[in-house]
Amino acid sequence: MIGLTLVGVLVLSAAFADVLAPHSPIKMGVGKRFLPPSLAYPLGTDEFGRDLFSRMLHGSRLTLMIGAIAVGISMTAGLLVGLVAAYRGGWTERVLMRLTDVLLSFTETLIALACVAVLGPSLTNAMIAVGLAGIPFYARTCHSAVLVERSKPYFEASVAAGAGHVRLVFLHLLPNVLPTMIVVATLGISGAILAAAGLSFLGLGAQPPQPEWGAMLSGARDYMNRAPWLMAIPGIAIALTVLGFNLLGDALRSALDPRETGS
Repeated sequence: MIGLTLVGVLVLSAAFADVLAPHSPIKMGVGKRFLPPSLAYPLGTDEFGRDLFSRMLHGSRLTLMIGAIAVGISMTAGLLVGLVAAYRGGWTERVLMRLTDVLLSFTETLIALACVAVLGPSLTNAMIAVGLAGIPFYARTCHSAVLVERSKPYFEASVAAGAGHVRLVFLHLLPNVLPTMIVVATLGISGAILAAAGLSFLGLGAQPPQPEWGAMLSGARDYMNRAPWLMAIPGIAIALTVLGFNLLGDALRSALDPRETGS
């Protein structure tokens, strides 16, 4: 429930940012730099006089979009690779899994940095880079899950009964693998958000004046002593978002695990 509440707050903030935000997230205010939190500016203002509360609300949209798109890329491609490798077997499995192992030997951050270096710094390219970096992990997870399902009696009975490839894949393997992949994807959203925030912090992700939380952290580094809330608030928001998705993913794992449900 804690995880669902945190994620729910993020979703509602993203959905109603235009309504809840009292000011423009990018409009600068002359003479309003570094104002502390007040009734007019609930979270204060930044170095350009922009309302931090409004920027945080609009930044929740970018955060949610980053997690959804990056994990969508990773899960879709990883599911396809893992499913094909485990179902086909033979040289197809060996080639795909060895390529996956090669990519797993590099950290996701390194792969993402390499992709951004090729594509160029932008929020869109950062989401693509984070998504591509996560493909090996999802492919390996899906491959393991499909191998488990293939060894179960129901699948062997379907093969013996003469079921075709389409029926075996889409009616037997995929529905039984998806719960595991959904749990992994929910947990992976937090990692994608952190990775994208890290790229933005380094100047390789969201570009000014986009109100992305990682970029906001980067811009506030030089003002820690003068306006500590500029770093504290985005940092706390990122931490709570990651915590929320982790708790939600753990709850989904427990809910979708038949052994824990039965107990």
